Amino acid sequence: MRSPVFLESRAITALRHLCFLLLFFWLAYPVQAQVQPANPDSALQVILASVQGTPLSFQDALGLAVKQAPELRIANAGSKAAQAVVRRERNAFEPRLFFTLDHENNRLPTASFFAGAPILETRQTMTQTGIRVALPTGAQIEAAINTVSLRTNSNFAFLNPQYTTLGTVTVRQPLMSGFFISGRRDLDKAHTDLDAAEARRDQTSLTVQAEVEKKYWDLYAATRDFAVQQLLRDNAAALLQEAELRAAAGLVGPSQVANARVFLADQELAVLDRIEALDRVSDQLATLIGSRPASGQIRFLAVDEPPSTFPVAPVDTLLKKAMASNLDLFAGKKDIEGIEILRRATKWQSMPQVDVVGTIGGNGLAGVAQQVIFGGDTLATDRGGSISEALNQSLARDYSNWSVGVEVTIPISIFGGSGETARLHAERVRAEERYVATARALEEQVRATHRELLHGRQRLEVARIGVDAAQEQVRIGLIEFRNGRSTAFELVRLGADLAVAQQRYSQELVRTAKAAATLRQLTSGAYPVR
Repeated sequence: MRSPVFLESRAITALRHLCFLLLFFWLAYPVQAQVQPANPDSALQVILASVQGTPLSFQDALGLAVKQAPELRIANAGSKAAQAVVRRERNAFEPRLFFTLDHENNRLPTASFFAGAPILETRQTMTQTGIRVALPTGAQIEAAINTVSLRTNSNFAFLNPQYTTLGTVTVRQPLMSGFFISGRRDLDKAHTDLDAAEARRDQTSLTVQAEVEKKYWDLYAATRDFAVQQLLRDNAAALLQEAELRAAAGLVGPSQVANARVFLADQELAVLDRIEALDRVSDQLATLIGSRPASGQIRFLAVDEPPSTFPVAPVDTLLKKAMASNLDLFAGKKDIEGIEILRRATKWQSMPQVDVVGTIGGNGLAGVAQQVIFGGDTLATDRGGSISEALNQSLARDYSNWSVGVEVTIPISIFGGSGETARLHAERVRAEERYVATARALEEQVRATHRELLHGRQRLEVARIGVDAAQEQVRIGLIEFRNGRSTAFELVRLGADLAVAQQRYSQELVRTAKAAATLRQLTSGAYPVR
């Protein structure tokens, strides 16, 4: 039979153990609540609300990008340059006024009595004025008035000064240059280049908007990943505290504490990685929109959430819309058309040149009448008048003239024209193959993006189930850990699984929204199909 002293000693020891366990559970209870909160989503929202940064709405990001994106400014400059080329080529068919003036002074020694002076002095002023115009058929039309004013010291000059005028209208029409094919070559090419440049400008605008939208949702996901990682870090710290308390109570060994400490260190490093990733995405978005966060802030924060539902049309319908609406394909077609315009014109220009030249006009003569003494006779002319009378004679065709002729130019070598034709043919083949490659890549992208959009809701639901299952695993693992049926190492593994599940959920949360943005870009705004 045990002694009363021995029983008293056993009772005191049991009482001490009971007090220690009560103290342990009193300290451990709030820690357990921190490791696995009753509502993880609410804890996540608390952390999201504490992230520092400049709030940025989706529409504000788009507006800044459209105004300041360098790619869009470059495309706008290309479009304006193409517009300027069209104006330049159109100006080639605008009428042009011209005017020339020449004045000559001559002193010539003479040996003939009929020169009228031993040293013949002449002062002659010649002018030419008129208008020229080029027609789209390749014809050149020129209407001109030529005047000559002559003063001399010759004794035999009946008119001094003498005014001579010549009015002409000249037409030159090439017969073997293809008419409109060659005449409008440069203007038609400029128009196709303008259509291509405007299409590429509009497509660039859509591309910039799509890139901004996708980067905005990346920012949203990066912010959520950071908050998830911070929540896991906090849970890892709570797990270490609990492991240390249980080790102090002799319930677990030191290896459990070491596992929890390693897990906490990994989560601390992961938090740094996530904050760097968040800042990197924010910087990329800032580069796209050409704006930085407010003073004192180092990052943007997405304030809008990605939509959860999107209309899904059959893939064949989307492909038809993309092929019909994609502006890159449209620009590729215009490139082919422009090269073909040059190629057809070059084929005509490599042929012999045959021009029909026709001229119609009138002559005029006037001046100040002079008496001429020849031998013993005094002679005079009945002509006279000012230069305006000579001009009237020319315009009225009182003394008409006309001419018509043909000019033929045959190149000795035919290699120049044929070489240019062959080069343009090769350029057309290149443009056609680029178009084919663009169309094939477009079809591939549309099909891949359609699959992402088609399975988007299902992927998001599966990811949500994965997060719920991972959270349940952690909850059960904590219970087993506290009951001694699991180790801290198992909790570390379960915590890592939860982190992966949460990050996958973030990716799937924005993946569908990014796929919809890509489809709008690929169809040049035709998606969603009504």
